[in-house]
Amino acid sequence: MGKLKSYQEQLQDIVEKGINAAEEQQKKLSSKPFEYAEKLESEAREYSVKNLRTRYYDYSESLFDQLRNLNSRVGSFAADLVAKLEKEAAEGADAVSDAADEVTSVAQSTKATAQANKPAARKTTARKSSGTAKKTSATA
Repeated sequence: MGKLKSYQEQLQDIVEKGINAAEEQQKKLSSKPFEYAEKLESEAREYSVKNLRTRYYDYSESLFDQLRNLNSRVGSFAADLVAKLEKEAAEGADAVSDAADEVTSVAQSTKATAQANKPAARKTTARKSSGTAKKTSATA
């Protein structure tokens, strides 16, 4: 009976070792899906709705700030361009004014010359009327 008892204990040890090995393998195999699930869960927590909303608003704010900055730069460029155009227009207006002054000066000079020539014409007219006056006085 001692031998049977020994065989029984050996058999139980072999079965126990088999059970332990199977348990380890089962735990290893079953832990993989749980590890992946835990990893996904932690990553899913990173992408919670609140976090997504916060990130969205941050990105949106950044985008609109960049657009405002661009608008400011374009506005500054346009203001510089308008200032240059206004300066050129003012210079053009000054040139037109100077040309108008020259024309006025030439016109006044021409008028003065014409007026200087008028008295000579009047003298001739005055002589005729003097002659007419002499004829009138002589007949009287």
